[in-house]
Amino acid sequence: MAVGRANVRRVTIRARVTRIPWKALVVATVVALMSALTGPSAAQEASGESRPVYSYDRAIRESVWVDTRLDGDADGRTDRVAVDIVRPHEPAQEGRRIPVIMDASPYYSCCGRGNESQKKTYDDQGRPVQFPLYYDNYFVPRGYATVLVDLAGTSRSDGCVDVGGRSDIQSAKAVVDWLAGRGRAYSARTGGKPVAADWSNGSTGMIGKSWDATIANGVAATGVKGLKTIVPIAGISSWYDYYFAKGAPLYDGGPDGLAYRVESDHAHQNCAAVQKKLVDGAPRTGDWTDLWTERDYVPDAGKVRASVLMVHGMQDLNVRTNHYGQWWDALARHGVERKIWLSQTGHVDPFDFRRGIGVSPARAEPRAWGWVKTLHQWFDHYLMGYDNGIDRAPMADIERSPGTWSTDTRWPAPGTTATTLRPRNGTEPGVGVLGTEPAPRGTTETFTDDPKLSEADWAARIDEPTPAKAGFSTGPLSAPLRLSGAGKVTVTATPTTSTAHLSAVLVDLGPDTIRNYAAEGEGITTLDKQTCWGAGTTGDTGCFKETAADTQKVAHTVFSRGWADLGNYADDHKGRPLTPGKPYTITLDLTASDHIVPAGHRLALIVAGTDAGLIEPPPSRPKLTLDLARTSAELQLTGGAPALARATAGAASQAGGTGAPLHGIAPPRSISHVPFAG
Repeated sequence: MAVGRANVRRVTIRARVTRIPWKALVVATVVALMSALTGPSAAQEASGESRPVYSYDRAIRESVWVDTRLDGDADGRTDRVAVDIVRPHEPAQEGRRIPVIMDASPYYSCCGRGNESQKKTYDDQGRPVQFPLYYDNYFVPRGYATVLVDLAGTSRSDGCVDVGGRSDIQSAKAVVDWLAGRGRAYSARTGGKPVAADWSNGSTGMIGKSWDATIANGVAATGVKGLKTIVPIAGISSWYDYYFAKGAPLYDGGPDGLAYRVESDHAHQNCAAVQKKLVDGAPRTGDWTDLWTERDYVPDAGKVRASVLMVHGMQDLNVRTNHYGQWWDALARHGVERKIWLSQTGHVDPFDFRRGIGVSPARAEPRAWGWVKTLHQWFDHYLMGYDNGIDRAPMADIERSPGTWSTDTRWPAPGTTATTLRPRNGTEPGVGVLGTEPAPRGTTETFTDDPKLSEADWAARIDEPTPAKAGFSTGPLSAPLRLSGAGKVTVTATPTTSTAHLSAVLVDLGPDTIRNYAAEGEGITTLDKQTCWGAGTTGDTGCFKETAADTQKVAHTVFSRGWADLGNYADDHKGRPLTPGKPYTITLDLTASDHIVPAGHRLALIVAGTDAGLIEPPPSRPKLTLDLARTSAELQLTGGAPALARATAGAASQAGGTGAPLHGIAPPRSISHVPFAG
């Protein structure tokens, strides 16, 4: 009987074939075959998520060199970038192809990655031993390959570092192309045999923090096929905005110094021409050049095919929060699938502020209900095709106090609209009122730039007449007021000198306990205890030190900032000398944030000159007079003007406080202008 059924089945199939066009049959056969070769294994599929069913200690560890098709070091040969790979051996034996999690970085040999500054290590034969971070330990047993790329000009790669330019981006894009079967790779840096990525199913997700995240943004902006998702953590979206804010220099150096910091010895010897281009193309005037156009990824957001899981610290003073704000807005305009995590930390990885619950080195399976679980679900959905609901989860996770989070179905929060607030004189000079009523024509406030003072100094004495700032605040709020997104402050100022820098900050005036974002850990403390995240070997344990929130009690919190050179009044991209005694109008773009000013607290706007530690001072020390009738703040308020009216109803029209200094967190006097910090 079994034979009879088999014969009937064969006859039926033949009958169907006669009714199906041969091309359609070929397509269906190929699709079925590829599904069998590239889809999750039966064991994986049954669980609803990728499970650690593959051996980590027997994983394949190898290095290849991918041809970038560029010759950045001008040695007559196209540059090859080093690509280190860890992948499970079982799928390869079964002929099954797997997806890739990739981190392209300039830091693997110079500086290290993660909170513990781990570097790549190799055995005597040059095979990879330690991969920094936990991506290989956690994901390789679940059926992913982990691929770490040395950017051109760094570590074991050819070429030159061009800091976010064509070479940087092509370093990683060429690897995505190779993984999708479109590029060339070799078994050695020079010569060697061609190597095919015949184990890859062509689906790649890029992840990384800081410069690594920036590369993910830049590669996604090329629209490269095969890049299914990116996870940029504290990434740059426009390199001009890393170094300048409307002409005002944020640091005392440029991209040439950054390139020199991460270059290999080979690049030091062969990349003088590229270094010169970085110097010449990034003048300290703050004027926009073609160099910055090449390194601005925001205009190309429409090319992005990948989904985006974005993470940023709302007190990140290294890669400042305008980077995620403008990138997020551009992706939204083009309908890119996206999700965002916003913490109260500085430049910190979510693995170090909300990683979840790990296990002791005894190697039980981690209970990863924080960041690692979210990342697991994200990669499973976008790289393995699991319908696990991550794409339907709330769009935004936001830290409201240390370790306490809220979610939003959309971000910025639904109901958020631009709402105008206006400053007015108070009863004392420099101690003004912030509300909706416009200032009478002809009213002014005056301050003198003092580059020794920072936003913390201004905010601490918001209720005192001080010569270095003009402060304006509401009365105590009768209801909470949420600001969600990026605002703007427009000022009309008359300088006494030919150069002037301006700062504007938003401040929550009231007691709170917040993360100490200006301390060494930028809001975290590293503990001695370790927990493990996935499998491990002697050379790559997968165990990492735990962290805890580093908190501080404050009486004020600065939560959004903006800066500009007043000489850029007519053009965001080009400065002009000022005429002393002449008024100029300019708009300062505030950095993105999501902050709730509680009932009983006050909302303040401070306008001043140099924000010590956050921008460089001008060559002169100007006195500036603000025309209050022509000065305003456009803030993104959830609930808009009605919410503002409710929050300020019954509040005293004259701002005021205790008279005692309102201490807060001061920014470090020297902010790192190397976007790596872990």
